[in-house]
Amino acid sequence: MTAQSTPSRGEPVPGHPADDGPQITYAECRRCGTQIAGLDGHYSCGVCGWVNHHSEGHRALPTADDDTDAVNRLA
Repeated sequence: MTAQSTPSRGEPVPGHPADDGPQITYAECRRCGTQIAGLDGHYSCGVCGWVNHHSEGHRALPTADDDTDAVNRLA
């Protein structure tokens, strides 16, 4: 990406159609300044280990019940 096409903080990647599914977003790590990618505003930095609070995302995180591929091994 060039400096002109770099998405601003927390914005979806330009040129991709908006839909109801998860979107990859980009931000700057609040601790070390590294550019990081996240899912719907949920970020964690692989350089310094910083993680934003789960309530800061653009939508609620899915629950375990939302995972259609999950297998209940205790049942």
